Amino acid sequence: MMLGIRRLACVGAVLVLAISGLAQRQRDPLTQQEIDQLRDSAQDPDTRLKLYVVFARARLDTLEKMRADPKTKDRAQKTHDDLEDFTAVYDELNENVDTFIDRENDVRKPLKAIIEADTEFQAKLRALKSDAQTTPEELKEYDFVLTTAIETVDSSAEDHRKDMADQEEAAKKKKLKKPDAPQPTKS
Repeated sequence: MMLGIRRLACVGAVLVLAISGLAQRQRDPLTQQEIDQLRDSAQDPDTRLKLYVVFARARLDTLEKMRADPKTKDRAQKTHDDLEDFTAVYDELNENVDTFIDRENDVRKPLKAIIEADTEFQAKLRALKSDAQTTPEELKEYDFVLTTAIETVDSSAEDHRKDMADQEEAAKKKKLKKPDAPQPTKS
């Protein structure tokens, strides 16, 4: 009986360590300063969505600089991590677009910036996919996350254009809340 309890305790300890290891791996792609900026713009769709564009662009710029540096060690892993960070920020952008649209906020202005950024992001990701300096072995290490990022931006770009058309239609019918209109509070 005592041996069974010890084994169970050991299995439990191993599970706790494994779970905490996974939790430590999952890092927030945003810096504390970026989180603070987003918190300050929580009710302002124009500012908040444009911040997400800036942050996503910064992730791709960091990726490009890292890849251009000949001194970079473990380039494939860093490329993988930077692509994951970009995709995480971009996914947050999309969630926020959906939230503000669901609230019937007028997000035409930030959507215009997002649609322009989508084109830029698509070009940068495709350039990475066809980078002549990348060996097949290196590409293999981050190909899945790169393909995922490309597919995410491609499908989101379509969604953003549709959202813009829907927003234009809603604006004609005066069904959108102005950016400076107070938000209803939930009871």
